[in-house]
Amino acid sequence: MKKIQILGWAITIALVSSCNFTEEIHLKEDGSGKLSINFDGSELMEMAGEEMMKSKEKAVDSTFSFKDFLKEKRDSIATLSPEEQAKLKKLEPFSMHMVMNAEEKLMKFDLFSEFKDVSEVNDAFNAFQGASALGPNPGQEKTSPMGGQEATTEVNYTFSKNTFSRKAKIIDEELFQKSVDSLQSAEMFLSGSTYTLKYHFPRKVKSTNVESATFSADGKTMFYEVGFMDLMKDPSVLDVEVELEN
Repeated sequence: MKKIQILGWAITIALVSSCNFTEEIHLKEDGSGKLSINFDGSELMEMAGEEMMKSKEKAVDSTFSFKDFLKEKRDSIATLSPEEQAKLKKLEPFSMHMVMNAEEKLMKFDLFSEFKDVSEVNDAFNAFQGASALGPNPGQEKTSPMGGQEATTEVNYTFSKNTFSRKAKIIDEELFQKSVDSLQSAEMFLSGSTYTLKYHFPRKVKSTNVESATFSADGKTMFYEVGFMDLMKDPSVLDVEVELEN
């Protein structure tokens, strides 16, 4: 499945290059909704597109389910360690839309999942990173400072009554520091990257703990952007609590 190989390669590059990530949630009144994490790597294609055209890589515009992929590759996945299998299992609720077109200088990926409760998609970004481990040999060692490593943080979402929250915590301080140190060589590239929250709520936002957040005209959509390196060094910069109007 060549698109999986392309996906693993592209996400690995995206995690150590200048790209803009957006985490978007559409939340309904009953707590159900949809989460997506997408990145626009078109800047990379501005630099690498000509080389890809020389290699005559065909344009890709495809959507696929990780559940189907994991089922297809279950025999090879079964040979992996329980830890590696658990990483890939996290991808099961998600689907991916990928667009790569060297001629048009486009590189876009969207990892998305619908949920009945927002807690079902906890740790979506770790799942996104996990997708970089996919290829002809799932779980194989990666040279990227981020791709394929153990998760050092986790993100939890909750929505109860009028309050939505997104909170991150470091689950392994030693590995987290090693992860931050390993990114030093890529800091020059990552300094131009951003991570943006775009949250759509069923009612107008009454208050939030994020002073620099901005809102849509109807007050139901919140936007909050941080530097990607800032996020990697301190996951709590995207801790958000939002209270909705009654």
